[in-house]
Amino acid sequence: MKIDILKVAKLANLKLKDNEENELEGQLTSILGYIEKLKEVDTEGVEETSQVTNLENIEREDFTLPSLEQVTALSNANKKHEGFFEVEAILE
Repeated sequence: MKIDILKVAKLANLKLKDNEENELEGQLTSILGYIEKLKEVDTEGVEETSQVTNLENIEREDFTLPSLEQVTALSNANKKHEGFFEVEAILE
């Protein structure tokens, strides 16, 4: 399987240096190879499980705490607009 490493990097919002492309491609190829090996494991007769801790419905009391005032929250923001954080779009 050929991995389009530049496409993966773009989707993950990674800025790769030239020397990192080959290294990352090798790592991803290795990971995908391991996943393919896992597909070969015989799980016949193995009971399905959704969790392994045997803990159920662990809850905590719900409570509120005072939050930051807007001015304080925005004080270190690189960009702000009309009282909100302004960030670069991440979805196309």
